[in-house]
Amino acid sequence: MVTMFVAITDRHWFDLLSADEPDEVNFWQPSGGKAFRALSVGELLLFKLHSPNDYIVGGGIFSHASNVMVPRCAFVSGLSERSSSLMPK
Repeated sequence: MVTMFVAITDRHWFDLLSADEPDEVNFWQPSGGKAFRALSVGELLLFKLHSPNDYIVGGGIFSHASNVMVPRCAFVSGLSERSSSLMPK
């Protein structure tokens, strides 16, 4: 049996990250301090666009989860200046 998690993402965010052709991506979601426990290491993480583009646009193998503050996400993930400009201040 294959375990997978489908993460909903924004079209503009997906287009921005795709243009950079990264070899890895970070998925983040509001957590309220709760740990992400939907997947174990090595399981499948898929990315699906919001409506009206309800389809899978990418995926990868889950590695680990960390709880960090949103502004730190841009720094830790190494986003480019144009990507980090989308992050809340």
